[in-house]
Amino acid sequence: MTEIDWERLRAAATEVMRHAYVPYSKFPVGAAALVDDGRVVVGCNVENAAYGVVLCAECGVVSSLHATGGGRIVALSCVDATGEPLMPCGRCRQLLWEQGGPQCLVEAKDGPLTMAELLPHAFDVADLEAVTGERPVPVVPDRLAAWRGRGTVFVHADLSAGQQVWTAYWERSAGDTEDAETGVLEEGPSWDEAAEAVAWGLARTPRVVVVDATGTIFWAGEGEPPQEIPIRWGG
Repeated sequence: MTEIDWERLRAAATEVMRHAYVPYSKFPVGAAALVDDGRVVVGCNVENAAYGVVLCAECGVVSSLHATGGGRIVALSCVDATGEPLMPCGRCRQLLWEQGGPQCLVEAKDGPLTMAELLPHAFDVADLEAVTGERPVPVVPDRLAAWRGRGTVFVHADLSAGQQVWTAYWERSAGDTEDAETGVLEEGPSWDEAAEAVAWGLARTPRVVVVDATGTIFWAGEGEPPQEIPIRWGG
C-alpha cells in the first residue's frame, strides 16, 4: 500500500487554505489529496454572494485532479483555519467516494478513516447500473487523455471462433498537430455487439466510422455524416 505522508498533506492543505475566498463566513478551508500516481492536488473553498453556490475545498481538489491528468484519490487531508483536520460535508463525501472509492482515506483528529466509514451504504454507479442495465462509459487511458476528442475510431465486423464480433481501433488523423505522426493510438477489445464498440469509440472521439461484414461504410459519429460517408449507422 502507498505510504501516506499525512504531515505533508496537511501542510499542503494548510497552505492552500490561506488562499480561500470566504468574505461571508470567514471560515477558510483547505484540502490536499494524494493521487495514485504520487502527485498531490489541492483546493480551497470559494464563497459566493448567492450562498447556495459555494464551492467547497474538496470541489477544488476534484477539479484539480482531472485538470492535471486524472487518476484516483488515495488519501485526503482537509483543514480549518487553524490547520486542524476537518471532516468533509455530506456532498463532498459523495465526491470523494466517486473519485477515490470506499478505501480512500480521510484524515481525522483520531486517525485516518476510510470513505466506507464516512459514507456507509453509499450510492454509486453500481446503483445506476442495477436500474438502467447500462454499462459505465468506457474509460480512456490517462496516457491518451490529451487525444480525447481527436482522431477517428474505426469499428469493424470480424470473426472469432466462427462467431461475428466487433473490433475497433483509435487512429491519429493527419492535421491534428503540425508534427504529429499518423498511426494507431489504441486498439480496443472484441465485443459481441456493435453498439458496445461504437460506445467505446464515442468515449474517445466524435468521429466514429463503422465497417460492416459486407464492407459497407457507415457514419456512427456525432453530427451530420460527412460527404465521404453519407450513410448513418443504425445498428
